[in-house]
Amino acid sequence: MSSELRLKKLRGSGGYVMATVTDEQQMKGNLGGPDLFLAPIGRLDADKITKHFCNTCEKEFEGPPKIEYENPNEEVAENLILAERGQYICNACNASIAEYRDFRKEDEAGEVGVAKPLEPQVQSAPQQETVPQPEPVAQQVPEPAAPQETVTQPGPATSVTSIEGKIVFDESANKIGTAKQVGIDSTQSMVLVITKEDGTEGSIPWNSIKKIGEVVLLGNPQEAAQPGKCSGCGFVNKEGSKFCEECGTKI
Repeated sequence: MSSELRLKKLRGSGGYVMATVTDEQQMKGNLGGPDLFLAPIGRLDADKITKHFCNTCEKEFEGPPKIEYENPNEEVAENLILAERGQYICNACNASIAEYRDFRKEDEAGEVGVAKPLEPQVQSAPQQETVPQPEPVAQQVPEPAAPQETVTQPGPATSVTSIEGKIVFDESANKIGTAKQVGIDSTQSMVLVITKEDGTEGSIPWNSIKKIGEVVLLGNPQEAAQPGKCSGCGFVNKEGSKFCEECGTKI
């Protein structure tokens, strides 16, 4: 494969950059249409970027935008690690031009398994210094109260096994299928795999799930129509974006 560099326009949800890319990078950025996208390519060397355009500023600037990134090395699915995530930022207004995520497999020859379920973020209470207490005096022990039934309210962060078999309803209370498992789609986004009413399989973006209890309830129409939300994969882009940062679908 040729490694010749070519100057190309690479789009993001908040603008685009003009950069010289290899044939391999060009193939990564091609999602099936005429346009090339930054998200699948990942982080480019700043000296390869000649210009950048910001949708917020509505202006093209010479030189590269700011590139900020971190390396969480977080396991998001079986045999799949989120190695790096970052974004291209306008030098003038600090708006995001594009975001990207780079994944790697611990076992390159192995398959990617089911996604790790989302866990609620519980803020731990600060540790307090232990102060020695005096010996307690004898007290009367009250009779134990009658046991009360505890009801656990399941939230959106539910284990994979507990989600299997739950009936899935859309925002209009129509049954659309039965939950099968949690997985990762072709854009490396978390989805809920369901068995539809006609027996075929389908997938629903995880961020379209409003609540999980006795059933799985999808978001309401207002949420589905929020500005910048992709109709293809459900990813919420910056308002005013022309293309989805995750899958490249025209918004």
